Parts: sequence; C-alpha cells; structure tokens
Amino acid sequence: MLHFELVTPEKLLRSEEVHMVTVPGTDGDFGVLEGHAPVMSTIRDGELQVYRAANAVPELIAIRGGFAEVDGKGLTVLAEHAD
Repeated sequence: MLHFELVTPEKLLRSEEVHMVTVPGTDGDFGVLEGHAPVMSTIRDGELQVYRAANAVPELIAIRGGFAEVDGKGLTVLAEHAD
C-alpha cells in the first residue's frame, strides 16, 4: 500500500494507506503506486484521484496549486486549497 498525505496551509486533511493516487501535475497527470521512484512536481488546478483498492472507483478531491512529492515514505501533496 502507498502512504498518502494531503496537506493544506491550514491543516493535514488526509493521512492514509491507499492503492494509488493520480496527481494533476503541471506537465500532465501521473499515477503513484507503492515503490514509485522519488519525484517532485508542481501541480495544477484539478482533481486528485484516490484509489483505495486496485479495482475501486476513485474518490475525487478538487485541489488548487501546490506541489507533490514522492519519496521513500510515500506521496505527500501540499495543496494551496483542497475541497
């Protein structure tokens, strides 16, 4: 499982284990699974797609601006705003 955190300037919104997250990067959407190579990307306004299981329907979370970082601990999305 992938450890996923969603953070805004106000607070930590999510900290959970998920199957996959698709991130709206400024250079295009990218999916992150457990074991993904380390990467840092700016994100554009759009929706995170959070998959709790391999064949699950994704939960959509609207976000505006920020950064996404993948490291050995998982995926952290630092969004300017999230709904």
